[in-house]
Amino acid sequence: MPPTSQANARPGIPALPASAARSARTPRRWRPSRQTAGLLYAAPTAVIVAVFFLVPLALVAWMSLHEWPLIGEPTLNAPANYTGIADNPLFGDAVLFTLKYTILVTVVLFGAAFGLALLVQRPRFGVGVFRTAFFLPGAVGFATASLLFYGLLSRDVGPLNPILTALGILDHPVSFVGGTANLALGSSIGLVVWRFAGFNMLILLTGLQAIPDDLYEAATVDGAGRWPQFRHITLPLMRPTIALVLILMITGSLLAFDQFYILTNGGPDNSTTSIVMVIVREAFTRFDLGSAAAVSVVVLAALIVLNTVQLRVLRRGDRPEDR
Repeated sequence: MPPTSQANARPGIPALPASAARSARTPRRWRPSRQTAGLLYAAPTAVIVAVFFLVPLALVAWMSLHEWPLIGEPTLNAPANYTGIADNPLFGDAVLFTLKYTILVTVVLFGAAFGLALLVQRPRFGVGVFRTAFFLPGAVGFATASLLFYGLLSRDVGPLNPILTALGILDHPVSFVGGTANLALGSSIGLVVWRFAGFNMLILLTGLQAIPDDLYEAATVDGAGRWPQFRHITLPLMRPTIALVLILMITGSLLAFDQFYILTNGGPDNSTTSIVMVIVREAFTRFDLGSAAAVSVVVLAALIVLNTVQLRVLRRGDRPEDR
């Protein structure tokens, strides 16, 4: 028979086993349910998002409804900040330039990244070295890369002009960052491609390697060449990865700032002034924080709409009814 607890013995009442007595004396520990545990794990992230994203976003929306000087008390002037955006002579040119830059850099950057991913997709001798070399520019800070390109392309001290002049490509030194609008735009696109092609290559390479080799082997047995395999196997299965990469590229291009601020300073003649540069000038040159906040809200709303439409278009082929 199991041992009993004498402390629990009472006249006329049978004694409890010792294990039951210990259970009665020991308080039961609280264990959260799975839903509660999930909420507890997500709480730190939710707090960080609320403090560093939702609260500043609400503050920006509130600022956009006020005349908010850098020094002094804000006063309500809604919706003057929003109606005044159309009167800003720099805003319209900045929108057109940003859209032009976004289209050009997305096409060039995606082509370069996808080409590099296809080049290093298959395991072969030395492919690891090439993957590392292509990705290395992504480890350089964007501001540092902009300063590096500024020194490289400088007309006075940069090494590119003497090299091109010695090869006979140029007759005289050229200012690649401030000579003409096309040269400044081309220099900015070259910087972005050099800096981000390897990073986007890595994302696309992950999607390529997730495609089963059995599909390519079956297509080869059926007599399909490289182009039919790429068209009917690679592209359809890469649709989610391509959607992610395009969203990152387009969003980053619409919010471009560093390369224009450091490399071209918005010139020549404001021809490379982006939307974010307009926001910075409104806030820290004209010290009109309310107007800058209104432009920021408009840009955020445009990005939300654009990304929603882009996701719907890119994911349309994933549904059975669209096939």
